[in-house]
Amino acid sequence: MKKSFKLDEIDCVNCARELQDALSELEGVKSVSVNFMTQKLTLEADDAEFDDVLDRVVAYTADAEPDCEIIR
Repeated sequence: MKKSFKLDEIDCVNCARELQDALSELEGVKSVSVNFMTQKLTLEADDAEFDDVLDRVVAYTADAEPDCEIIR
């Protein structure tokens, strides 16, 4: 499954790139894209695990970029 989510308050291009690199290493993430210009995160994971993977992505993002929120 692949879904896109709006990002609120990703601060810079470098932050987006670093977040994307880190999220791509999380367990269950098949692919992830963080686009600073469109303020969008696109996540791909197995259908059966998608909600769990999304929870990990949201938790990591909250720790790594406290001002940034993934709008579900």
